Amino acid sequence: MKIDIKSLSFDELKNEIISLGHPSFRASQIFEWLHRHGVSSFGVMSNLSKNLRTRLGDQFEIRCCEIEEKYVSAIDGTVKYLFRLYDGEYIESVIMRYKYGYTICVSSQVGCRMGCTFCASTIAGYKRNLTAGEIESQIHSAQADLGIRISNVVLMGIGEPLDNYENLLRFFENVNSVNGLNISMRSITVSTCGIVERIYDLMEKKIPVTLTVSLHAPNDEIRSRTMPINKKWGIDELIKACRKYADVTKRRVSFEYTLIKGVNDMPDCAKELAQRLKGMLCHVNLIPVNAVLECGNKPSDSESIYKFAEILKKAGINVTIRRTLGSDINASCGQLRRKRNGVK
Repeated sequence: MKIDIKSLSFDELKNEIISLGHPSFRASQIFEWLHRHGVSSFGVMSNLSKNLRTRLGDQFEIRCCEIEEKYVSAIDGTVKYLFRLYDGEYIESVIMRYKYGYTICVSSQVGCRMGCTFCASTIAGYKRNLTAGEIESQIHSAQADLGIRISNVVLMGIGEPLDNYENLLRFFENVNSVNGLNISMRSITVSTCGIVERIYDLMEKKIPVTLTVSLHAPNDEIRSRTMPINKKWGIDELIKACRKYADVTKRRVSFEYTLIKGVNDMPDCAKELAQRLKGMLCHVNLIPVNAVLECGNKPSDSESIYKFAEILKKAGINVTIRRTLGSDINASCGQLRRKRNGVK
């Protein structure tokens, strides 16, 4: 098999180029073509000799994301892509426009094996991890199609990023490079359902990304019913890791809390959640659940949502209610892939 060149670090790429008998500065040129310009072919690398481009094509491949479907919200301009990968698998990405610029929500896996009951990403099954280059290519494809510069990245699409840890670290390194997209680590958000050991790993590496934790419940009883990961790492162990992460990194941890009518949106749930998070450098983002047909969950009504938020605020917890973007194009990830794979 050919080497996935876009997933190599700069040092690895340099070693490969030197082994081909070429000077190391060629690696810098190739890296810029791949990561700054996001090219999909060696043939367009015009400052390289024809011989080198041929040799690159013989030994390496550039894995790109081809646009299979594209939807643009008539409400707020949010754009959703269904991308086709080199092996025929599908992933999704969403582009959101804010006052400060463009944010992309990218996928990290083809499918997901976490099994959260309210999430569409797990329905069509888990197939494989995305390589670092495939994660990054979602950014390049969207930028090229829309003619924009993306400044913020959220790993909250299909898949569990911390279940693809090594490729995630390589993605960080390449996307942060000044010779590539040069996206600040502080402009990258990693969302996890709670793989505790990897939270500690991130903490020890002192990578200044924003950590977002999908909590969605105030106790083990509710969380274990909706999120199987809780059976391995219970809520006490998860919150402990998050407190430690915030203390060591001095960065606020965000908690995603999807409100499901009659399941986790009652006032007692809000009070219990507030008690668990008391004194922690954190933020709670309340999200009405997406009405995925297979899941049977219903979003909380507006009155319940605001009441839940007020209880947290009175307890001193920083809280917001997520603004819904792309509601007319089903912008939450997983639903397009599910349909493409024939899961009804």
